[in-house]
Amino acid sequence: MSKKILITGANGFLGSAITKLAIKKGYKVSVLIRKNSNLDNLIKFQSKINFFYGDLRNKSDLYEPVKESDIIFHVAADYRLWSRKPSEIYDTNVHGTENLALSVLKFKKKLVYTSSVAALGFDKNEGNETTKVKFGQMVGDYKKSKYLAEKIIEKLAKKDLQVITVNPSTPIGPGDIKPTPTGKIILDVLKRKMPAYVDTGLNFVHVEDVAEGHFLALKKGKIGEKYILGGENLNFKDFLDLVSETGNVPKVNFKINFKYLIPLAFLNEFLCKFFISRTPSLTIDSLKMSSKKMFFSSAKAKKKLGYRPRPLKSAIKDAVNWMNIYFK
Repeated sequence: MSKKILITGANGFLGSAITKLAIKKGYKVSVLIRKNSNLDNLIKFQSKINFFYGDLRNKSDLYEPVKESDIIFHVAADYRLWSRKPSEIYDTNVHGTENLALSVLKFKKKLVYTSSVAALGFDKNEGNETTKVKFGQMVGDYKKSKYLAEKIIEKLAKKDLQVITVNPSTPIGPGDIKPTPTGKIILDVLKRKMPAYVDTGLNFVHVEDVAEGHFLALKKGKIGEKYILGGENLNFKDFLDLVSETGNVPKVNFKINFKYLIPLAFLNEFLCKFFISRTPSLTIDSLKMSSKKMFFSSAKAKKKLGYRPRPLKSAIKDAVNWMNIYFK
Protein backbone atom coordinates (compact mmCIF):
# COMPACT_ATOMS: atom_id res chain seq x y z
CA MET A 1 0.00 0.00 0.00
CA SER A 2 1.30 3.47 -0.92
CA LYS A 3 2.10 5.70 2.01
CA LYS A 4 0.19 8.92 2.47
CA ILE A 5 2.33 12.04 2.45
CA LEU A 6 1.29 15.58 3.40
CA ILE A 7 3.30 18.50 2.00
CA THR A 8 2.89 22.03 3.35
CA GLY A 9 3.71 24.92 1.01
CA ALA A 10 3.29 22.57 -1.94
CA ASN A 11 2.48 25.36 -4.39
CA GLY A 12 5.75 27.16 -3.73
CA PHE A 13 9.15 26.87 -5.38
CA LEU A 14 10.65 23.99 -3.38
CA GLY A 15 7.31 22.60 -2.26
CA SER A 16 6.10 22.04 -5.81
CA ALA A 17 9.34 20.27 -6.76
CA ILE A 18 8.86 17.93 -3.80
CA THR A 19 5.19 17.40 -4.67
CA LYS A 20 5.98 16.42 -8.26
CA LEU A 21 8.65 14.01 -7.06
CA ALA A 22 6.33 12.47 -4.46
CA ILE A 23 3.75 11.76 -7.16
CA LYS A 24 6.45 10.28 -9.37
CA LYS A 25 7.60 8.03 -6.52
CA GLY A 26 4.09 6.67 -6.05
CA TYR A 27 3.01 8.32 -2.80
CA LYS A 28 -0.60 9.26 -2.13
CA VAL A 29 -0.10 13.00 -2.00
CA SER A 30 -2.03 15.55 0.03
CA VAL A 31 -1.09 19.20 0.25
CA LEU A 32 -1.86 21.94 2.74
CA ILE A 33 -2.08 25.39 1.20
CA ARG A 34 -3.85 28.66 1.90
CA LYS A 35 -7.02 29.54 0.04
CA ASN A 36 -6.50 31.71 -3.04
CA SER A 37 -2.92 30.44 -3.40
CA ASN A 38 -1.20 30.61 -6.78
CA LEU A 39 -1.46 27.08 -8.21
CA ASP A 40 0.60 27.61 -11.38
CA ASN A 41 3.17 25.06 -10.18
CA LEU A 42 0.54 22.38 -9.52
CA ILE A 43 -1.86 22.78 -12.45
CA LYS A 44 -0.51 19.77 -14.37
CA PHE A 45 -0.83 17.52 -11.31
CA GLN A 46 -4.07 18.70 -9.69
CA SER A 47 -5.93 15.48 -10.44
CA LYS A 48 -3.34 13.47 -8.52
CA ILE A 49 -3.41 15.64 -5.40
CA ASN A 50 -5.74 15.77 -2.41
CA PHE A 51 -6.08 19.41 -1.35
CA PHE A 52 -6.44 20.65 2.21
CA TYR A 53 -6.93 24.39 2.69
CA GLY A 54 -5.74 26.01 5.86
CA ASP A 55 -3.22 28.14 7.70
CA LEU A 56 -0.32 26.93 9.82
CA ARG A 57 -1.16 29.61 12.36
CA ASN A 58 -4.54 27.96 13.06
CA LYS A 59 -4.10 24.72 14.98
CA SER A 60 -7.55 23.46 14.01
CA ASP A 61 -6.61 23.62 10.31
CA LEU A 62 -3.86 21.05 10.89
CA TYR A 63 -5.87 18.36 12.69
CA GLU A 64 -7.36 16.47 9.74
CA PRO A 65 -4.45 16.81 7.27
CA VAL A 66 -1.94 15.42 9.78
CA LYS A 67 -4.26 12.72 11.10
CA GLU A 68 -4.95 11.44 7.58
CA SER A 69 -1.25 11.22 6.62
CA ASP A 70 1.66 8.91 7.43
CA ILE A 71 4.49 11.31 6.63
CA ILE A 72 4.57 15.10 6.77
CA PHE A 73 6.99 17.25 4.79
CA HIS A 74 6.85 20.71 6.33
CA VAL A 75 8.18 22.93 3.54
CA ALA A 76 6.01 26.04 3.92
CA ALA A 77 7.83 29.17 5.06
CA ASP A 78 7.64 32.93 4.78
CA TYR A 79 10.80 33.49 2.75
CA ARG A 80 11.03 37.26 2.81
CA LEU A 81 14.05 39.32 3.74
CA TRP A 82 11.81 42.33 4.46
CA SER A 83 8.26 42.84 5.64
CA ARG A 84 6.16 45.82 6.72
CA LYS A 85 5.03 43.60 9.57
CA PRO A 86 7.97 41.41 10.69
CA SER A 87 5.61 39.60 13.07
CA GLU A 88 4.07 37.87 10.03
CA ILE A 89 7.37 36.11 9.35
CA TYR A 90 7.58 34.82 12.92
CA ASP A 91 3.90 33.83 12.99
CA THR A 92 4.40 31.49 10.03
CA ASN A 93 7.97 30.29 10.47
CA VAL A 94 8.04 29.91 14.25
CA HIS A 95 4.50 29.55 15.58
CA GLY A 96 3.26 27.79 12.46
CA THR A 97 6.10 25.27 12.64
CA GLU A 98 5.42 24.67 16.34
CA ASN A 99 1.71 24.12 15.68
CA LEU A 100 2.44 21.57 12.97
CA ALA A 101 5.14 19.78 14.95
CA LEU A 102 2.85 19.46 17.98
CA SER A 103 0.14 18.01 15.75
CA VAL A 104 2.61 15.52 14.26
CA LEU A 105 3.69 14.56 17.78
CA LYS A 106 0.10 14.13 18.93
CA PHE A 107 -0.76 11.71 16.12
CA LYS A 108 2.65 9.98 16.27
CA LYS A 109 3.48 10.65 12.61
CA LYS A 110 6.89 11.17 10.97
CA LEU A 111 8.10 14.66 10.07
CA VAL A 112 10.71 15.87 7.61
CA TYR A 113 11.25 19.51 8.49
CA THR A 114 12.63 21.89 5.86
CA SER A 115 14.80 24.36 7.70
CA SER A 116 17.54 26.37 5.98
CA VAL A 117 21.27 26.98 6.11
CA ALA A 118 20.12 30.44 7.24
CA ALA A 119 19.63 28.88 10.69
CA LEU A 120 23.18 27.52 10.82
CA GLY A 121 26.55 28.99 11.57
CA PHE A 122 29.39 29.43 9.12
CA ASP A 123 33.04 30.30 9.60
CA LYS A 124 35.81 31.66 7.39
CA ASN A 125 35.77 28.51 5.26
CA GLU A 126 32.36 26.83 5.27
CA GLY A 127 29.70 25.88 7.77
CA ASN A 128 28.28 22.46 8.52
CA GLU A 129 25.58 20.96 10.73
CA THR A 130 27.66 21.36 13.90
CA THR A 131 29.16 24.83 13.35
CA LYS A 132 28.32 26.79 16.49
CA VAL A 133 26.07 29.83 16.18
CA LYS A 134 24.06 32.04 18.53
CA PHE A 135 20.77 33.83 18.02
CA GLY A 136 22.55 37.19 18.18
CA GLN A 137 24.51 36.25 15.06
CA MET A 138 21.36 35.85 13.00
CA VAL A 139 20.87 38.76 10.57
CA GLY A 140 17.30 39.71 9.75
CA ASP A 141 13.89 38.36 10.71
CA TYR A 142 13.93 35.46 8.24
CA LYS A 143 17.15 34.00 9.66
CA LYS A 144 16.04 34.64 13.22
CA SER A 145 12.70 32.95 12.61
CA LYS A 146 14.30 29.84 11.09
CA TYR A 147 16.79 29.66 13.96
CA LEU A 148 13.99 29.80 16.54
CA ALA A 149 11.94 27.23 14.63
CA GLU A 150 14.88 24.81 14.63
CA LYS A 151 15.22 25.20 18.39
CA ILE A 152 11.56 24.29 18.80
CA ILE A 153 12.03 21.21 16.60
CA GLU A 154 15.10 20.16 18.60
CA LYS A 155 13.18 20.56 21.85
CA LEU A 156 10.25 18.47 20.62
CA ALA A 157 12.61 15.81 19.25
CA LYS A 158 13.62 15.19 22.86
CA LYS A 159 9.93 14.57 23.59
CA ASP A 160 9.78 11.76 21.00
CA LEU A 161 8.86 13.80 17.93
CA GLN A 162 9.90 11.61 14.99
CA VAL A 163 11.65 14.31 12.99
CA ILE A 164 14.49 14.65 10.51
CA THR A 165 15.66 18.15 9.62
CA VAL A 166 17.07 19.17 6.25
CA ASN A 167 18.82 22.50 5.63
CA PRO A 168 18.72 23.53 1.96
CA SER A 169 21.21 26.17 0.85
CA THR A 170 20.12 28.46 -2.03
CA PRO A 171 17.87 26.61 -4.49
CA ILE A 172 17.54 27.74 -8.10
CA GLY A 173 15.72 26.21 -11.05
CA PRO A 174 12.22 25.86 -12.54
CA GLY A 175 9.11 26.92 -10.66
CA ASP A 176 10.35 30.04 -8.87
CA ILE A 177 7.12 31.91 -9.55
CA LYS A 178 7.28 34.62 -6.84
CA PRO A 179 10.32 34.74 -7.35
CA THR A 180 12.55 34.09 -4.31
CA PRO A 181 15.24 36.70 -3.49
CA THR A 182 17.79 34.66 -5.47
CA GLY A 183 15.37 34.13 -8.33
CA LYS A 184 14.81 37.89 -8.42
CA ILE A 185 18.56 38.37 -8.84
CA ILE A 186 18.62 35.96 -11.80
CA LEU A 187 15.61 37.71 -13.32
CA ASP A 188 17.19 41.15 -12.86
CA VAL A 189 20.35 40.00 -14.64
CA LEU A 190 18.32 38.60 -17.53
CA LYS A 191 16.33 41.85 -17.79
CA ARG A 192 19.52 43.92 -17.50
CA LYS A 193 18.29 45.57 -14.31
CA MET A 194 21.28 44.83 -12.09
CA PRO A 195 23.78 47.71 -12.36
CA ALA A 196 26.31 46.46 -9.79
CA TYR A 197 27.29 43.61 -7.49
CA VAL A 198 28.82 43.23 -4.05
CA ASP A 199 31.69 40.93 -3.11
CA THR A 200 29.98 37.98 -1.43
CA GLY A 201 29.36 34.29 -2.00
CA LEU A 202 26.67 31.63 -1.59
CA ASN A 203 26.07 27.93 -1.91
CA PHE A 204 23.75 27.30 -4.87
CA VAL A 205 21.86 24.08 -5.65
CA HIS A 206 19.27 22.81 -8.13
CA VAL A 207 15.81 22.83 -6.55
CA GLU A 208 15.14 19.31 -7.85
CA ASP A 209 18.25 18.00 -6.07
CA VAL A 210 16.97 19.50 -2.83
CA ALA A 211 13.64 17.76 -3.45
CA GLU A 212 15.41 14.42 -3.96
CA GLY A 213 17.40 15.10 -0.79
CA HIS A 214 14.17 15.24 1.21
CA PHE A 215 13.29 11.68 0.19
CA LEU A 216 16.82 10.48 0.85
CA ALA A 217 16.55 11.97 4.33
CA LEU A 218 13.20 10.23 4.83
CA LYS A 219 14.66 6.89 3.76
CA LYS A 220 18.16 7.01 5.25
CA GLY A 221 18.17 9.91 7.71
CA LYS A 222 18.47 9.42 11.45
CA ILE A 223 15.71 10.70 13.71
CA GLY A 224 16.78 13.90 15.46
CA GLU A 225 19.60 14.62 12.99
CA LYS A 226 19.96 17.45 10.46
CA TYR A 227 21.45 17.37 6.95
CA ILE A 228 22.61 20.23 4.73
CA LEU A 229 21.26 19.91 1.18
CA GLY A 230 23.56 22.17 -0.82
CA GLY A 231 25.39 22.25 -4.11
CA GLU A 232 28.41 24.39 -5.00
CA ASN A 233 30.02 27.28 -3.14
CA LEU A 234 30.53 30.14 -5.56
CA ASN A 235 31.56 33.78 -5.44
CA PHE A 236 28.61 36.00 -6.29
CA LYS A 237 30.39 37.60 -9.25
CA ASP A 238 31.12 34.18 -10.76
CA PHE A 239 27.48 33.20 -10.32
CA LEU A 240 26.29 36.36 -12.06
CA ASP A 241 28.73 35.74 -14.91
CA LEU A 242 27.35 32.24 -15.44
CA VAL A 243 23.79 33.60 -15.48
CA SER A 244 24.82 36.26 -18.02
CA GLU A 245 26.60 33.73 -20.24
CA THR A 246 23.69 31.28 -20.12
CA GLY A 247 21.11 34.00 -20.78
CA ASN A 248 23.27 35.70 -23.42
CA VAL A 249 23.08 39.11 -21.73
CA PRO A 250 25.85 41.58 -20.75
CA LYS A 251 27.81 40.80 -17.59
CA VAL A 252 27.46 42.85 -14.43
CA ASN A 253 30.93 44.36 -14.08
CA PHE A 254 30.56 47.24 -11.63
CA LYS A 255 31.63 46.21 -8.12
CA ILE A 256 30.50 48.28 -5.15
CA ASN A 257 31.23 48.11 -1.41
CA PHE A 258 28.03 47.12 0.41
CA LYS A 259 28.59 49.87 3.00
CA TYR A 260 28.00 52.54 0.37
CA LEU A 261 24.57 51.06 -0.36
CA ILE A 262 23.25 51.15 3.21
CA PRO A 263 21.86 54.74 3.00
CA LEU A 264 20.09 53.82 -0.24
CA ALA A 265 18.69 50.65 1.33
CA PHE A 266 17.47 52.64 4.34
CA LEU A 267 15.69 55.12 2.06
CA ASN A 268 14.29 52.28 -0.04
CA GLU A 269 12.80 50.54 3.00
CA PHE A 270 11.45 53.81 4.43
CA LEU A 271 9.59 54.69 1.23
CA CYS A 272 8.20 51.18 0.75
CA LYS A 273 6.58 51.28 4.18
CA PHE A 274 4.21 53.89 2.80
CA PHE A 275 3.54 52.29 -0.59
CA ILE A 276 1.58 49.09 -0.04
CA SER A 277 2.15 47.74 -3.55
CA ARG A 278 5.94 48.03 -3.36
CA THR A 279 8.69 46.00 -1.73
CA PRO A 280 12.27 47.29 -1.48
CA SER A 281 14.68 46.08 -4.14
CA LEU A 282 17.49 46.67 -1.66
CA THR A 283 17.32 46.00 2.09
CA ILE A 284 19.65 46.68 5.00
CA ASP A 285 19.53 43.05 6.15
CA SER A 286 20.41 41.70 2.70
CA LEU A 287 23.42 44.01 2.61
CA LYS A 288 24.53 42.90 6.06
CA MET A 289 24.25 39.27 4.94
CA SER A 290 26.41 40.01 1.92
CA SER A 291 29.28 41.13 4.15
CA LYS A 292 30.25 37.46 4.59
CA LYS A 293 30.49 34.57 2.17
CA MET A 294 27.90 32.00 3.20
CA PHE A 295 29.59 28.78 2.14
CA PHE A 296 28.42 25.40 3.41
CA SER A 297 29.36 21.72 3.18
CA SER A 298 26.98 18.92 2.22
CA ALA A 299 29.53 16.24 3.15
CA LYS A 300 27.29 14.67 5.80
CA ALA A 301 24.32 14.31 3.42
CA LYS A 302 26.58 12.87 0.75
CA LYS A 303 28.09 10.33 3.14
CA LYS A 304 25.01 9.36 5.15
CA LEU A 305 22.20 9.79 2.61
CA GLY A 306 23.89 9.21 -0.74
CA TYR A 307 23.00 12.77 -1.75
CA ARG A 308 24.45 13.73 -5.14
CA PRO A 309 23.65 17.27 -6.41
CA ARG A 310 24.25 17.98 -10.10
CA PRO A 311 26.78 20.54 -11.44
CA LEU A 312 25.75 24.14 -10.85
CA LYS A 313 25.90 25.07 -14.54
CA SER A 314 23.02 22.67 -15.16
CA ALA A 315 20.97 24.32 -12.41
CA ILE A 316 21.63 27.79 -13.81
CA LYS A 317 20.69 26.65 -17.30
CA ASP A 318 17.36 25.24 -16.09
CA ALA A 319 16.64 28.38 -14.05
CA VAL A 320 17.41 30.76 -16.92
CA ASN A 321 15.44 28.75 -19.50
CA TRP A 322 12.40 28.54 -17.23
CA MET A 323 12.48 32.25 -16.33
CA ASN A 324 12.79 33.30 -19.96
CA ILE A 325 9.53 31.48 -20.61
CA TYR A 326 7.54 32.24 -17.44
CA PHE A 327 8.50 35.93 -17.14
CA LYS A 328 8.63 36.78 -20.85
